[in-house]
Amino acid sequence: MRATDILKAIQKLNPAEKHRLREYLIDALTASSSTGTILQEISERKNKSGYHCPDCESEHIVRYGKYSTIVDGDEVEKQRYRCKACKKTFTDLTNTALYRTRHLNQWIKFIECMIEGYSLRKSAELVGNVTHVTLFYWRHKLLSSLKQMEISNFEGIVEMDETYFLYSEKGQRKIKDRKPRKRGGSAKKRGISNEQVCVLVARDREKMTFSQTLGMGRLTKEQLDKAIGHKLSDENVLCTDSWRAFKTYAAEKGMDIYQFKSDGKVRTKGLYHIQNVNNYHRRLKGWIQRFNGVATKYLNNYLAWFRVLESIQHQRNPITMNDLMIKGNLIQNMETYDTLRLAKFTI
Repeated sequence: MRATDILKAIQKLNPAEKHRLREYLIDALTASSSTGTILQEISERKNKSGYHCPDCESEHIVRYGKYSTIVDGDEVEKQRYRCKACKKTFTDLTNTALYRTRHLNQWIKFIECMIEGYSLRKSAELVGNVTHVTLFYWRHKLLSSLKQMEISNFEGIVEMDETYFLYSEKGQRKIKDRKPRKRGGSAKKRGISNEQVCVLVARDREKMTFSQTLGMGRLTKEQLDKAIGHKLSDENVLCTDSWRAFKTYAAEKGMDIYQFKSDGKVRTKGLYHIQNVNNYHRRLKGWIQRFNGVATKYLNNYLAWFRVLESIQHQRNPITMNDLMIKGNLIQNMETYDTLRLAKFTI
């Protein structure tokens, strides 16, 4: 059958049949993209400027035999290295999200589940041979790497606005000073208080996005400067809500600023508005609801997760899945199951 005949046959399918065909093709393409190729790509990009010891940063590295790992059901030999300075051995995956993972060939399927936003239990069913507890560890190891990805400096108009999440100790067995809340609950006090975590979101018109927890309660100009000051210059124009910390910060840095009150009576001033960042807030809050509450100590990980999903427009295909796996393993990651489990929320 010719390609044109296949395309005509596809056009005759109903929406449900087209969806099933799309799912089949994605799975087939994903299966055909060898995890071994991804590991090779990680190795080449990680060592593009030469080999470095992950422990002492020495460049005096020699090859030191090979080790075996299972990739796509087959035993594959990978290179081991030795540092001549500190005498320690390492591999291309040392101190990455994939370090000491026993199921390398199942990571791509799990990343597919992450893009779809599936729960850990549903992901465990789809991935197979891995428990939901292990997948929780995989999720946060990858996210702790992705949140370290540096964004470029902002250009032109920059929209900023803060949003708030109720402080959560989800998963904590012994909560002090208050009774446990079911599925998030509500704050004791009205308005913004120290019960709520401030998340700053900043976006320029090129969709370059910063999102991070800054502290408890209202935003201060000191927090703003520490978090994002190095990404801004006096050539940027700020568009914010009416909170005074933004105005004070802009005045100190010699930046132009347009502010909009929350009553929504004046929404735009020509090119200047905060509609992009407000829409981002709305999508973020809607997406995060699926988790039935997020522990505050992991909130920055979820913010990084959503930024990545927005950057790929929530598209699940071999290119986005492979790219996510590669980028997430080019950054040093020292997290372990215990460090993730015992983590505390800090500012």
